[in-house]
Amino acid sequence: MREKVEEVINTIRPSLQADGGNIELVGINDGVVEVRLLGACAGCPMSQMTLSNFVEKILRERVPGVKGVKSA
Repeated sequence: MREKVEEVINTIRPSLQADGGNIELVGINDGVVEVRLLGACAGCPMSQMTLSNFVEKILRERVPGVKGVKSA
């Protein structure tokens, strides 16, 4: 599962980098993916929405077994 999550994160990364941010996979525990938002995303007030409406949505669609995403 980790490999597939990394692949999907690599497809998400350019969108975040375009806004001055980045994303890093911290770990996966019982289907919950833990990520760290970096750069402009780290302090952005919209970061929670980015996680739930963008990152989590894509990961759940593309990686079987992903139950959710949380910030590290």
